[in-house]
Amino acid sequence: MKNEPSTIQEIRFRRLRGLMVLVLLAFVWQLVNFQVVQSDQLNKKSFNLRQVVDTIPAVRGNIEDADGNILATTVIGHNVTVDQTQVLPFDRKVKGQTQTVSVLQAVHQIAETLKMRPKLVYQAVKGSARYSIIAKGIDGVAYRNLIKLDIPWIYFENVPKRVYPNGALAGNLLGFMGSEGTALDGLEYSQNSCLAGVDGKETYEKGADGIKIPSSTQITVQPKPGGTLVLSVKSDLQYFAQQAMSSAVLSERADWGSAIVVEAKTGKVLAAAEYPSVDPNDPGATKAADRGSRVFQAVFEPGSTLKTITAATAIDLGKATPESRVLAPQTRYVTRQHIAISDSHVHPTQKLTLTGVLRDSSNTGISYIGERVPYSVRAKYWQLFGLGQRTAVNFAGEGSGIIHATAPDDLTVYTSMFGQGMSVTPIQTAFLYQTIANGGVRLSPKLLLGCRQADGSVTQVEKTISPVRAIKASTARSTIDMLEKVVETGGIGHTASIPNYRIGGKSGTAQIKEGRGYGALHAISFIGMAPADNPRFVVAVTIYKPRTIGNSLGATPYFKAIMGQLLRMYAIPPSTTKSANIAGDW
Repeated sequence: MKNEPSTIQEIRFRRLRGLMVLVLLAFVWQLVNFQVVQSDQLNKKSFNLRQVVDTIPAVRGNIEDADGNILATTVIGHNVTVDQTQVLPFDRKVKGQTQTVSVLQAVHQIAETLKMRPKLVYQAVKGSARYSIIAKGIDGVAYRNLIKLDIPWIYFENVPKRVYPNGALAGNLLGFMGSEGTALDGLEYSQNSCLAGVDGKETYEKGADGIKIPSSTQITVQPKPGGTLVLSVKSDLQYFAQQAMSSAVLSERADWGSAIVVEAKTGKVLAAAEYPSVDPNDPGATKAADRGSRVFQAVFEPGSTLKTITAATAIDLGKATPESRVLAPQTRYVTRQHIAISDSHVHPTQKLTLTGVLRDSSNTGISYIGERVPYSVRAKYWQLFGLGQRTAVNFAGEGSGIIHATAPDDLTVYTSMFGQGMSVTPIQTAFLYQTIANGGVRLSPKLLLGCRQADGSVTQVEKTISPVRAIKASTARSTIDMLEKVVETGGIGHTASIPNYRIGGKSGTAQIKEGRGYGALHAISFIGMAPADNPRFVVAVTIYKPRTIGNSLGATPYFKAIMGQLLRMYAIPPSTTKSANIAGDW
């Protein structure tokens, strides 16, 4: 039997059914494609959209003194953040009862806890931003108090915060950090490679609301903490010296003052104090000019403290002895242009030995001794004593001072004998006398004892500089003998004496350059050592531009106080021998 031809409706139905089958097959294919063929690729793409990579800040290493006392450390602070789209009233249970807290009430509670103006808090929470910071780096107390408020739309980020537990103690040495955790000055800056660790990485997934999914966090790179920088400084002594310099600057109405304590036979810097000082916790409270360390950065003419080096040089070359005789007039004309050099005190022509020249700090007297040695040879000795060069500490912004290998003019040939026409830093002046106290051998300043890693290993952070023989041991002994007489019988020097101890030292009253000449104010100093029979310590005190006194009588009381404290701290027994018998006059 012959089939009847299909009706139009049947044809259309078959075509529709076929189309539906094709569509269904297409959907099945896409489903298979998504779930099987492209599964890994799509999952990865989806994860990448949800994944966030964050930096885990490395904990910055501590700075410690020689006894392990912490001078700088890192604590965990907290940033307070908010998702502004979630800021709504919320319910809080108080004594078993539910209370609704409005946004404005929450803002006032946050402001009170953080001691902020409510207006600032409101500005931080108002808007449509998914991330806004209310406060940065709050401490643990404020953090715990905010937690107690139980506000659901504020969040916390842990951030490292640099803390200096002793305030301004050694602050000028330590330096400070910027608000973004960048080292800006001092040892924080110059020793950043020791202190800074290596940041880690973490990943987490965020939900559709943009909030972190707690269970999704994975640390992909572990952070490595920074090393501990160990200093030679003794905190107790540093504090005492800083207090002394504070008294000196304030009472003498000076621009600044510094005091350096050095262990003569090791070169260790036991204190490097100055005033004005800076509290690294709040460096903005201190003038910018006072935030650095003038111990390493300030340069000035040394004045009469350099007469000791002129005398030692002449003795070392066999051109003089402690009892070499000179006639020292009040004024002497020393150049072809008949330019005069004069002593600071009025006196008739004196019959002085070299020892007497140092005792009376005679410019004319030292000129007769110094001219026995050519300028170029004296300049080489200055280099042996460490002048004109930065120290191995390599402190941030450290000065080198200026010395001239050849005299720039005829007058400098003579004025350089008593410390004019050149410049030095306070740390350099201390090591002039360390060299003498150490039998003529100059050591490099030892401020940084090393960088201690988490595993206990210690790496060296200062350059290794071999000891330098500047003068013979016999020359150093003769020079110390003369410096003892300065303290025993000198008009200014005797004010630096300490009963029952042999002390050697020299004063300095240096003029200060202003324009093409010298101003009315001075840099006064006293540098000395004890016990003089076998020196252990050198103390160098400098007071810059005192306005209540014009000579180094203003420096000796502070030298005496610091040296006396040293002798007590280290229980140094009184001297049992007498100084050498050297005449100061003839």
